[in-house]
Amino acid sequence: MLKLTTAGESHGRALAAIIEGLPANLYIDKEEIDRYLALRQGGYGRGARQKIEKDKAEIFSGVRDKLTLGSPLCLVVENKDYKNWEAYMSPYGADTSARRLTKVRPGHADLTGLMKFDQTDARNILERASARETAVRVAAGTVARMFLRELGVAVSGYVKSVGGVEDGGEYPFEALEGAKEYDLFMPDPAARAAAKRRIDELAADKDTAGGVVEIRVKGLKAGFGSCMCYEDKLDASLAAAVMSIQAVKGVEFGLGFASAARAGSRVHDEIFYKEGDFVHKTNNAGGIEGGMSNGEEIVLRAAMKPIPTLMRGLETVDFETKEPCRAAAERSDVCAICALEVIAESVVCFAVAQKVIARLGGDNMREIKARYALLP
Repeated sequence: MLKLTTAGESHGRALAAIIEGLPANLYIDKEEIDRYLALRQGGYGRGARQKIEKDKAEIFSGVRDKLTLGSPLCLVVENKDYKNWEAYMSPYGADTSARRLTKVRPGHADLTGLMKFDQTDARNILERASARETAVRVAAGTVARMFLRELGVAVSGYVKSVGGVEDGGEYPFEALEGAKEYDLFMPDPAARAAAKRRIDELAADKDTAGGVVEIRVKGLKAGFGSCMCYEDKLDASLAAAVMSIQAVKGVEFGLGFASAARAGSRVHDEIFYKEGDFVHKTNNAGGIEGGMSNGEEIVLRAAMKPIPTLMRGLETVDFETKEPCRAAAERSDVCAICALEVIAESVVCFAVAQKVIARLGGDNMREIKARYALLP
């Protein structure tokens, strides 16, 4: 069983990920991990913290001479900003009266977390709830990407819309990776320019933007997931993985919500047999039927809400005094949709790798590749 556990706070010493269940002899390219970490930090509309943190991963265990050993793999991403926060965040004694936050921010975990964990300082909540945690999920997801690549499975995506400005193009899988060459991960130049203008308008108004990303999986054979046990459904697992990303408020597959407005004859993918294989001429199901991959490209989209910390602040209440006030600003991003795209790819990689290992088993890459090759 492939399992991921992450640890660390936004302004703590470091973030860590422990991956259990990786097979032996998987080649690990640290430079590729660092490349995806850098992509996560980029994109039009990001704030000043990305200039402080230049994320790099360190491998603490589980790899020797660039090959996995079959033991738990530990990845660590240092928080460079910790030196500015050590006095307030040190586990060995800290000034908890400074940098205290009681003006709970709408759209964040602050208020509910204070009540759930019996705290009086929202910093004890926000430090872990922060999307900074996703740095190590990207690192772990890149390891899963390397695993899937060995089987001929690839994952990519692009930004579909920002602040209501949509890229309406239809792109082959091979064109998606090129989207990352642009500062908004949008392939269409006109849509990209309009989206950037929208971000600039919101920034001038001290407001924020959300958007939609599309993630695709190519090369996964049929039969991963299950129709027998609901918790084993592939789409349920992928939706859970993507919904676990901070700020994601919706996930759809294939036609998604649009299918509800169509007649059945315009929704369901008709099946044909051609050149010794079953094929679908359409992919409205997004590559998943009955909770299982059907051999077509998996297509999913994730909707990201606007960043809930606005530089102008939203009306709220001070948790301590119960008096009305304005929420404090903890970050200054206007739009983090490119970060979401990279994170969503990463969690999809890991969730698909989990399904592959669950079905195939195997303690080393030779066994797994041989078993995958036998599948129709």
